[in-house]
Amino acid sequence: MMLLPPEACRAARALLGWNQQELAIHSGVSTSTIASLEAGNPVRAELSTKLLDAFASRGVRVVRDSSVGAVLRLDTRGSSLGGS
Repeated sequence: MMLLPPEACRAARALLGWNQQELAIHSGVSTSTIASLEAGNPVRAELSTKLLDAFASRGVRVVRDSSVGAVLRLDTRGSSLGGS
């Protein structure tokens, strides 16, 4: 299981145009937990999974290899998968 790095969380939110409150609504994770994660503090694995699932439901996948980032997958019409 991959834990969500702070920079990837910020990048994924930016791809979706979400602020921390919008991510909280879509993930069921509190805004204070999201702020804490993005400040570099560890969060429980199940909360990280909820955040990753919220991103994935909108077509954003977090990748981690030699670098960390987020990828927005577009459907054939050019809009993000899952809608808003």
